[in-house]
Amino acid sequence: MDKFTELTAIAAPMPTENIDTDQIIPARFLKTIQRTGLGKNAFAAQRYDADGNEKPDFVLNQEPYRHAEILITYDNLGCGSSREHAPWALLDFGIRCVIAPSFADIFFNNCFKNGILPIPLPREICDELMDDARQGSNSRLTVDLERQVIVRPNGETIAFEVDPFRRHMLLEGLDDIGQTMAHDAEISSFEHRTSRAWVPSITIGTVK
Repeated sequence: MDKFTELTAIAAPMPTENIDTDQIIPARFLKTIQRTGLGKNAFAAQRYDADGNEKPDFVLNQEPYRHAEILITYDNLGCGSSREHAPWALLDFGIRCVIAPSFADIFFNNCFKNGILPIPLPREICDELMDDARQGSNSRLTVDLERQVIVRPNGETIAFEVDPFRRHMLLEGLDDIGQTMAHDAEISSFEHRTSRAWVPSITIGTVK
């Protein structure tokens, strides 16, 4: 995964509760097991009409938000089915950080596993950040994971907390496999020691 240290980017305001994973990536696009190529179908029902044309009133079809890397929503983001394709689709669209008052647990965990930083913040703070986002491309937010703060366009900082282990994984760009492979030398050394120490015992019986 790409490391997540500090992100300064356009934020898209989506003041909606209970955005489920079927809205993020509809079930008909789940045939793939690839993490790439899903971004064009993220929020497909909201983004496109029946003929496949963009709906101009949807925020991610508007400038500058079609280039957003931060998404701000309301409560219970990622509810519904546990499909990991949802964070895949967001990441492929370009979203690296999602901010909401609350998240569905599985979606929240899947975001970390795929290099997306989910930040739970109180509803009133999300409203303030949405107001910032509505100012357009001249109003970017900075998400500083090392300092664990969001910097608003006016310079005000908003603190957030991330589990230390998950923070480490994002800062280093590690998924579960990458975390294991970071200990490759120790694993190889252990396997070498144990393979030499283990000697099969053979019992020879007496034939009567």
